[in-house]
Amino acid sequence: MLVAAAVCPCPPLLVPEVAGGAAHEMDEARAACYDAITVLAAARPDRLVVVGAADPAGRGRYPQGATGSFRAFGVGLEVRLGSGEGPSAGHPLPPSLTVGAWLLKRTGWGAAPVEGLAVGEPLPKERCAQTGRELSASAERVALLVMGDGSACRTIKAPGYFDERATAFDAEAARALGAADPAGLLALDEELAYELKASGRACWQVLAGAAENAGLKGLLLYDRAPYGVGYLVASWS
Repeated sequence: MLVAAAVCPCPPLLVPEVAGGAAHEMDEARAACYDAITVLAAARPDRLVVVGAADPAGRGRYPQGATGSFRAFGVGLEVRLGSGEGPSAGHPLPPSLTVGAWLLKRTGWGAAPVEGLAVGEPLPKERCAQTGRELSASAERVALLVMGDGSACRTIKAPGYFDERATAFDAEAARALGAADPAGLLALDEELAYELKASGRACWQVLAGAAENAGLKGLLLYDRAPYGVGYLVASWS
């Protein structure tokens, strides 16, 4: 059963070593992520699953101890998922899960074993919801750290340029996340999310499936678009 969830954005710029001199621009978002993860730990989960989007080569499950790095972003920083030791087996973590692993390390996570699940951004909402239900049923007390961004089209300098639909899309996502509203998340339009380059849509809908009948309450901790990309942080408990 799902007992808590934290929703965080996943830009590598969240990591100060990657952001460099611009690190202060993400201070509020970073602090909100730390607060959301603190709530996860307080829920005393038996299992934590970090959920993030990935390209086809990076999709699938990742065990505790899997590693990822920020070398592709010019920084020789490596992180490990959870507290596993020794050499990592299998594929390296995709960027979304690597940022999630960094957040857990930064907050000193030790409340429960950690696993990763990378899903495809085009995954249909029905399969997202079913995946979430399966995660929720996998242990008596399950927590999710859900990594994903909103639209990337909020300004003309955004990665996806400006799209007048982006603000309304992000506002509805923020409302649903802040209200812990699974039905609202499942109502987000898949095609529109794809057009707006919203990497969080599939991950949020996995959360929606996991949270069905869980009776969780939500709190929106951060809602900004500092680089023309919608960054949302929410806590469900």
